[in-house]
Amino acid sequence: MSEFVFPGLSEERFDWLQLEVTSYCNASCLYCPRTVYREQWDNRHLPEALWQKLIPVFPRTDLVYLQGWGEPLLYPEFFNLARKVREAGSQVGFTTNGMLLDRPKMELILDLEFYVVAFSLAGIRRNDTVRRGTKLEQVLSALEALASLRERRGLKYPRLHVAYMLLRPDLEELPEVPRLLAARGADEVVISTLDFVPSPELEGEALLPKDKRELRQVKRYLTLAVKAGRKAGIAVHYHLPYPWKRRLYCTENVLRAAFIGVKGTVAPCTFTNLPVTTAPSFVRQSEILTYEPLILGDLNHNSWEEIWSSPLYQTFRASFRKKELFPPCRECPKLWGETV
Repeated sequence: MSEFVFPGLSEERFDWLQLEVTSYCNASCLYCPRTVYREQWDNRHLPEALWQKLIPVFPRTDLVYLQGWGEPLLYPEFFNLARKVREAGSQVGFTTNGMLLDRPKMELILDLEFYVVAFSLAGIRRNDTVRRGTKLEQVLSALEALASLRERRGLKYPRLHVAYMLLRPDLEELPEVPRLLAARGADEVVISTLDFVPSPELEGEALLPKDKRELRQVKRYLTLAVKAGRKAGIAVHYHLPYPWKRRLYCTENVLRAAFIGVKGTVAPCTFTNLPVTTAPSFVRQSEILTYEPLILGDLNHNSWEEIWSSPLYQTFRASFRKKELFPPCRECPKLWGETV
């Protein structure tokens, strides 16, 4: 390990760090890379020795988000890690499929003062088919139970979000979603689309407007959902990518955040650090491409300070200012469209 000391790092602050605590999952969602790439998937838990190296960084991080491509509640050290984050003075949150969230875990979430808990859903009528291994009613019941416990204790947190995957066949039912979720205790719905398409068979699920006429149609339903949320008292946000509107601001906040994969590798976001053993293919605008990771460091070999201050990471951050993006970022849908 290098002996260099990097000046000014003690003052460096991060909006969030996302830790992939496990790549195991108890569900098999049809659109998830873990399901499509199951023969190439590397199932493992994040070693405690690796997240221990991040403890000095937690006090300089506003939010530590314990989630990647797996189900966080399968991680044996989940609540131990969350406790360390809270002891360091940082907020903590995670996204779950909701199937393992029982009463004891809910009590721990409240005891540790989690900042946010997000529940994953994909459609109302098709959720159980698309998100195999999950049950819509069980997820909603867990959401409602956690909201009830929070109210009983008189707490403001955790904020209860729903990470809603909007697939093309479910567009017309979208305006129904905010009222349903508000009635079960959700505070916010964050709508995303399938902008990483892991196989050609899933292209029909991806909602990527091809022209302005289709864009108007999709935005009409999104606008109806926002209005329905306002009426029901629930916030509705969305990111809608379309390739003719480009920007250099990434929704993954790559200049003030980072993703630490389950193997300890550091990348700008979850999409550049899939836990796969070989490079799979994916689809973008009907073109089959080979997946390219973007690994900027490895906690197995270097400290966080060495990784964040490395010439490679500095060059990556400067690439947005210079408009000379690294290959995986150049055509990424996270740089397309609009966010509301």
